[in-house]
Amino acid sequence: MATAIFVHEGGMVDYTPSSNVAAGDVVVQGELVGVAKQPIAADALGALAVQGVFDFPKATGGATAIAAGALLHWDAANELATTDADGGANKLIGKSVAAAGDGDATVRIRLDQ
Repeated sequence: MATAIFVHEGGMVDYTPSSNVAAGDVVVQGELVGVAKQPIAADALGALAVQGVFDFPKATGGATAIAAGALLHWDAANELATTDADGGANKLIGKSVAAAGDGDATVRIRLDQ
């Protein structure tokens, strides 16, 4: 029978980008969404946070409010957090931990991969 071997707690995962990644950049790898807490140079090993609480950008204006506890997805094309999964095109980020109003440019999200 195959056995799993513990590697680490899993709050961060290794990532080697093909181009430079800035601190705060959101990186999508398949269904895994992570945040670079520090800059990562192209072709250099770095790490992405896949756990934690982060402020993500969101749309503003009418009907853009997000309730606390809402499931949120990353719209990579517009670089915004949204409640719209867009048929699976937008990848799950996690849940909002605080409500964000129509005029708020960010929403606080607990990453939940």
